[in-house]
Amino acid sequence: MTSKFFTNNNDRNLFDKFTGIIEHMKDLYAFHAVVGYFRSSGYFALQPYLEKVNDIKILVGINVDQMFAEAQRKGLIFFGDEVKTKEEFLKWFIQDIREAKYSEQVEKGVLKFINDLIDGKIEVRAHNSKTIHAKFYIFLPENHSEHSDGWVIMGSSNLTEAGLGIKKSPNYELNIALKDYDDVEFAKNEFQELWGKSTPILPADIQSFKQKTHIGQIFTPYELYLKFLIEYFGKNIDYDPDTVGDLPKVYKKLSYQIDAVNQGFQMLIEHNGFFLADVVGLGKTVVAAMIAKRFLIANGSLNTKILVVYPPSLEKNWKNTFRQFGIDRHTKFITNGRLEKIVNGEDLNYWAKEDYDLVLVDEAHRYRNHTSTMFGNLQRICKAPRNGDGLVTGTKKKVMLISATPLNNRPQDLYYQLLLFQDSRRSTLPVTNLQSFFGPIIREYRELIQEEKPNIGRIRELYGIIRERIISVITVRRTRRDLKNYPKYIDDLKEQGIEFPDIAAPRPKYYNLDANLSKLFYHTIFYLTDRDKIQFYRYQSIRFLNDEKQEECGYTQAELISKSLAGIMKTLLVKRLESSFVAFKSSLKSLEIATGRMIEMFEKDKIFIAPDLGINDLQNKGFSENDIEKLINEIRITNPRNNIFSINDFVERKISDKKPSLIKLIDGLKSDYKLLSELVENWSKIDEDPKLDSFFIALDEELLRKDINPTGQLVVFTESTDTADYLQRKVEEHLKTKVLNVSSENRGKIFETIQENFDANYFGDKKNDFKILITTDVLAEGVNLHRANVIVNYDTPWNATRLMQRIGRVNRIGSVAGVVYNYNFYPSQQGDEEIKLYNNALVKLQGFHTAFGEDAQIYTHEELVEQFELFKEGLKDDEDKRLLYLRYIREFKDNNPREFKRIKAFPLKSRTTRSVKECDKKEIENNTVVFLKSPYKMEFYLVDKETKVNSLTFLEAAQYFEANANEQGLDMPEFHYKQVESALNSFEQDFLGSSTETVTTGDKADAISAQAKKFLRNMKGITKRDDVKKACINISDLVDKGTFTLLPNEVRKLRQKLDKKQITYGQVDNLIILIARKYDAFKNEEEQTIDIYTEIDTNISPDIVLSESFIK
Repeated sequence: MTSKFFTNNNDRNLFDKFTGIIEHMKDLYAFHAVVGYFRSSGYFALQPYLEKVNDIKILVGINVDQMFAEAQRKGLIFFGDEVKTKEEFLKWFIQDIREAKYSEQVEKGVLKFINDLIDGKIEVRAHNSKTIHAKFYIFLPENHSEHSDGWVIMGSSNLTEAGLGIKKSPNYELNIALKDYDDVEFAKNEFQELWGKSTPILPADIQSFKQKTHIGQIFTPYELYLKFLIEYFGKNIDYDPDTVGDLPKVYKKLSYQIDAVNQGFQMLIEHNGFFLADVVGLGKTVVAAMIAKRFLIANGSLNTKILVVYPPSLEKNWKNTFRQFGIDRHTKFITNGRLEKIVNGEDLNYWAKEDYDLVLVDEAHRYRNHTSTMFGNLQRICKAPRNGDGLVTGTKKKVMLISATPLNNRPQDLYYQLLLFQDSRRSTLPVTNLQSFFGPIIREYRELIQEEKPNIGRIRELYGIIRERIISVITVRRTRRDLKNYPKYIDDLKEQGIEFPDIAAPRPKYYNLDANLSKLFYHTIFYLTDRDKIQFYRYQSIRFLNDEKQEECGYTQAELISKSLAGIMKTLLVKRLESSFVAFKSSLKSLEIATGRMIEMFEKDKIFIAPDLGINDLQNKGFSENDIEKLINEIRITNPRNNIFSINDFVERKISDKKPSLIKLIDGLKSDYKLLSELVENWSKIDEDPKLDSFFIALDEELLRKDINPTGQLVVFTESTDTADYLQRKVEEHLKTKVLNVSSENRGKIFETIQENFDANYFGDKKNDFKILITTDVLAEGVNLHRANVIVNYDTPWNATRLMQRIGRVNRIGSVAGVVYNYNFYPSQQGDEEIKLYNNALVKLQGFHTAFGEDAQIYTHEELVEQFELFKEGLKDDEDKRLLYLRYIREFKDNNPREFKRIKAFPLKSRTTRSVKECDKKEIENNTVVFLKSPYKMEFYLVDKETKVNSLTFLEAAQYFEANANEQGLDMPEFHYKQVESALNSFEQDFLGSSTETVTTGDKADAISAQAKKFLRNMKGITKRDDVKKACINISDLVDKGTFTLLPNEVRKLRQKLDKKQITYGQVDNLIILIARKYDAFKNEEEQTIDIYTEIDTNISPDIVLSESFIK
């Protein structure tokens, strides 16, 4: 006997049952349905089979519970409200259209449903007094009796594609089909009673409903252009100065800062973090405090805990600013070298790392080295799930990275900073797999930078890609040029009497070596760099240890570390030679002494190697051999890398890969010592200094001239403390005046003196005790020096963005002079041939200009400061194009508020068609531009006539959508749907592909992650402990997402120790538990599971689908 029950599986589902009844039932006249949920697409699937059915009635349940609760809140008795009922049906109808598949077939089905309603082919009602949970379907003849046919189907299936069983669904449906007269008659009567108490949806209603959807509508290109800008900029359009509340009296409410607050806060909510990267001098600390205050208000002041991380020199500034804003009591302050206090949880002065909701990181570019302990500690704090019960939902912390120069040297600088608030393989950005995006760029950049003359054009292209795909989405940055070209900003600045100084083009300074000096210079460079000369064996000692000692002491990378240290020393000496002869002589003598001391250790058969102590420094301080030996014995217990070795612990090694002949360490040390001593003697005879002579000429003729330097104050930067001390002494002799010399040793002690004499914003009594300041890069950050308007870079830093930070000390709001002058001593031709400082600086600065934009040239006239695609050509001073579009839609809203409101309410799937002739876009004939946006990501695509999908930047898409108000929309072409469907498929594939293991950069990081996951899978199968199995699963998930940068390597080291039988399987179990606790793998498991899986499922389809096709 065949069962009356059936499910929604493919073999026997509701659709098959319906079509079977319709095809075989004699005299079928009526189809009546009562459903809790209805899709017009479900009706469309059945419609061809219902063509000959005369009476079709569908009764839809709506959310009556909500209407009843609303009436109760208002103190009313609920009788059923027809207007509210129709509103609820309207919500359903619009939702149905919004979520329906974007295809011509589906839209025809929806239109068919609408037309059948208008023609009276079907009737639809919504019940207004009961929330209908029952679902039943009745098939009747015109006159139902005991002798006629009839069916009723009851169960869980709604009238949707999923309910019918023609579309896969995770829901399990169970239904029963009955045909006994009494069962059918009972259902018929119930239906009639419900139908009589329901609200009719009339043809006029459905016509008005239709107007609120995209079906059958044509929008003008100009309307779609405005809708595009509205949806792209979102809340950033609404300039609201009150969003930050009242400011302290000492601060001015500047519109460009309010915009930064609104934009930054939105990025915090959408992406859990962002870069605040306004150029130096625009008040990033104040903007950060304003954003922190806004977050405090949004999250609830009682529930919010904030952490501010900064370099020690900026502590006073942050604490004062937060105290002025009244948010210091919600905040803990910590310097970047003390983060372990929070990570270890032992300092009662700080809250637990899980308690913080918002983390502000000043000078965030310092965290670009992912292998450093400082980075690891900060990432653990930022990625630890929130414990808070604030109004801002979610377990992920919000992170603000503050730096005018977030890009210091290489593309990976940005990548690793991003990982403080994003997961490397599952980010919230348009690029969901950051690792696969950055991997090829990093590799190509590495190859480019190693070329004799790097291809600047290609480097600009690479950084342009990073800017459009990554930086623009999570960065707030405005240059002074932007402020000077935005009318609202200009008015604001004028009203408050704020002016920015202009920046003159960089002024180069050169110095020449005479024949004798040039000969010695080349001779020295040859000795320092030739593979047959000085090899810096003093810094290669660990690679000569025998294999057993290397393993015993933990020197697993001895070869690599030794070569790296030797290379660093070589570069350091050449740079010292470029800084000043005095600095070079000092460093050269120190290396000679250190090398000689190690030779003496070999002679005594007692060789000290202690990287944590600094043996040479201890010897310089007068520590005896016994004192040093005692210190080493104390620390080698916990760190065996610090040890005392004998001659027998060392073996012969090859000189280098290019010189495979063997050498003993002692022989290498003696060779180095002989060559170093020769250089020391030669340089001891040199008294002249052509670079200093050139500097004095500039001092006398230019640097202190009134028309250039009206205040007579001057700031000189150098990388070397030895050079700074030398310049202080020489300048005081030359000018007969006191010079303020600042280094890391005295900065804190004389900080007040620095402010009194050089800070134009200093609130106390200003002084004129010092006119000239000479400093290392200890003053490149966190201080105002803008009573001066002239700076001199006496040498070129290896990290070229230091040059930007230096000039930012005098290029600030409130600068005394109208023009800032920037003098640069370029490296000599002889030295630059070896270390290529000039090219290095140019490449790095150009990369920054392209990625983030800048006000002016910093180092050389070869820099291109225009921001390429970020700026519109032809606009005065290269205004930011995004600001241009934002300004346009803001002004439209201000001037046309009602029209703005109308267009904002347009359906989220609005579209139009344009003539390429009328809009002058012939190159994209038969193409479609598509803008897709979900809560998770947004994309811009151009789909060509072969349905090939090409990614666009926002600016490219905006130029395609841009239209004038007179242009008319045309009928949709046949290719439109296919092209939009291709874009939607790409959107989905881009998302899904980002979370699969097959996406790989081919980089070492991928290999380590794969090894870690494999080991964890194996351990999960081996271990008998349930907690270890769970830890393996959770740690593997963190590795898969790329949440913690150092985690895969820690797991790999665990496997290596097990392979070498240094630990047992039982110990591995315990260590896996420790790693899980360290990285919070057990915390908020349920919430994390929801974050990972539910969010992906719900956010994969875009809510917004704006499209525009182009025809001839």
